[in-house]
Amino acid sequence: ELFEKQNHELRIAGGAVRDLLSGVTPQDIDFATTATPAEMKEMFTAAGVRLINNKGEKHGTITARLQEENFEITTLRIDVVTDGRHAEVEFTTDWQKDAERRDLTVNSMFLGLDGTLYDFFNGYEDLKSKKIRFVGKASERIQEDYLRILRYFRFYGRIAEKPGDHEPVTLQAIKENAKGLAGISGERIWVELKKILLGNHVNHLVRLMYELDLAQYIGLPRDGDLEEFSRVTKNTESLSPKPMTVLTSLFRGKDDVTNLDLRLKISKEEKNLGLFLVKQRQELTRGVGAEPLRPYQDFLMDSREANTNSKIFELLKYQGEEQLLKEMQEWTVPTFPVSGHDLRKMGVTSGKEIGAALQQLREEWKKSGYHMDKEELLSCLKK
Repeated sequence: ELFEKQNHELRIAGGAVRDLLSGVTPQDIDFATTATPAEMKEMFTAAGVRLINNKGEKHGTITARLQEENFEITTLRIDVVTDGRHAEVEFTTDWQKDAERRDLTVNSMFLGLDGTLYDFFNGYEDLKSKKIRFVGKASERIQEDYLRILRYFRFYGRIAEKPGDHEPVTLQAIKENAKGLAGISGERIWVELKKILLGNHVNHLVRLMYELDLAQYIGLPRDGDLEEFSRVTKNTESLSPKPMTVLTSLFRGKDDVTNLDLRLKISKEEKNLGLFLVKQRQELTRGVGAEPLRPYQDFLMDSREANTNSKIFELLKYQGEEQLLKEMQEWTVPTFPVSGHDLRKMGVTSGKEIGAALQQLREEWKKSGYHMDKEELLSCLKK
């Protein structure tokens, strides 16, 4: 109503339109408008709408807060100068010009609030036939922002029906521009890469990254273990692994984790998970005989670190041990029933002896599969 009153056009833009047309509820809704940032500020302030101060204004984005929700509204714009990372923009009232600078056809549509679809590049057709294509010339779009290479992979994994359905000219453009990714910040790359690792066709897409020579520019090992990757992506298909769990299967050793961290600035937790998996994937495996879960339980009981159990869950996913994972998730870590206090009551007084006795009892308790109770353990000690 505010925009209509001032004769400014307002439409829903980009990802939200794609989601609505796919029957998905959009996570967030971005709007595009013919109004300039200054006009929007004046209009919102006059109407008593709160503005959230964020840095988007020089790109033409104003964030309004209405009924506990933030809405981003961006003035239509043309990229005047691009260096492969940032763009300088000029405002426009031409909807097609704004659509032209967007990355993929499925992301370049607008939706009028009356339900009219504005689609300058056959985005809706592409969405229906599950095709991922750049707007206009692939190489030009990529050179405006090299991260678009990874966005192509991400949306392919989200929308395309089957692996291998790429336009040759698109793959050629990606290959020729792969080096451009070297100039993109690790943080931005990691955000996209994580989404690719959790999407469909991940095995196909990561192989493609190696074929098109991207891997070395985004922190992946030059000689990634693609066979192991293929095996682990199958193992984890229905187990909702963390991105790092899937990725670690490419790594041959801990140096690969360190190099990834240097390039992408991954979180400490992600780095630790990678190091844990590289170290334990061959060592820590199911027990022989009646208690396949025992090695994992013992490892957890011996561990002095926080979140060891979540690391073990990821290891079980990595190994494709679906049944053991269920059992491990349902297992409650038992509490060791004896304390130093109990031993003092029995007349053991020296701290050193108490420590040694507790250690011995822990071992007995472990051997019993953590079943012995306090009485049984103390009678052991008497013996």
